[in-house]
Amino acid sequence: MIKRPKPERFRLRRTMMFMNAQKPGLIKDAYIYGCDSIMLDLEDAVAENQKDAARFSLYHALTTIDYGDTEVIVRINGLDTPHWQEDIRVCVAGGADGIRIAKCESAQDVKTVEAHVLAAEREFGVEEGRTLLMAALESPKGILNAYEICAASERMFGVAISGGDFRKCMQTKFDPSGIDMMVARGQMLIAARAAGIQCFDTVFTDLDDNEGFEAEVRQNKAMGFDGKSLINPKQIRLVHEIFAPTEKEVLQAEAMVSAFREAAAAGIGVFTVNGKMVDVAFIPGAERTLRLAKACGMYEGDLV
Repeated sequence: MIKRPKPERFRLRRTMMFMNAQKPGLIKDAYIYGCDSIMLDLEDAVAENQKDAARFSLYHALTTIDYGDTEVIVRINGLDTPHWQEDIRVCVAGGADGIRIAKCESAQDVKTVEAHVLAAEREFGVEEGRTLLMAALESPKGILNAYEICAASERMFGVAISGGDFRKCMQTKFDPSGIDMMVARGQMLIAARAAGIQCFDTVFTDLDDNEGFEAEVRQNKAMGFDGKSLINPKQIRLVHEIFAPTEKEVLQAEAMVSAFREAAAAGIGVFTVNGKMVDVAFIPGAERTLRLAKACGMYEGDLV
């Protein structure tokens, strides 16, 4: 049985690719595509009369396939279905890194899932607290309760918006400008940052519209998202390229962190980097840039 290391609550998650958990041929070598996380789906991708078969396939994949450094998250069925409790047991027993709560609308939804995850960890002898959680916000109620959801559990590592369901609730449709979801995206991002967790955008479903996809990913980065949900491996490279810091940004961040260390050692709070005044408030952003650069293979320096 494959034993995966304890998941990291904060790690690089630029790309999170959805895959039908019911299809062994699809998920057996998903790690070769190079995405940061894979999302094995037990919800919408699986027909109602195939839920048991999908769980069987999922458990076999989790326990026999070495996904290496690729994070493995599972989207469980909604709490309004009869499937979610058994979904959780299979996820925990198989050693999934995390669980995505579909159609999450309240902090209580998170706490309910958390309680069942803890019970499953105890049932199967899994280290308590190992299984991480994220929530999918798919309705106006979910967006309005975003902060409470983000802050509901120490297991929470992120939150994501689901465009299809949200647009349906709002009686709108996809707009290339992003205006259809701008307010919801912004509110979710603010909530995630206030709670100190990551935030991910929805999938882009038109695989033939490369220009539209690139424009949306660039908008995602500009808004402050940590990454994007995907439906096809061919979308991975572009997202990684766009989310990677530029060489200029890496050099600036390195200079800022180095200068900060020297200033801190000398008891100085404000200092100059490349002709610009800098203080401690700029350092977390610079450190994040260096962590991202290191994960992208662009930086080999010390992050401590």
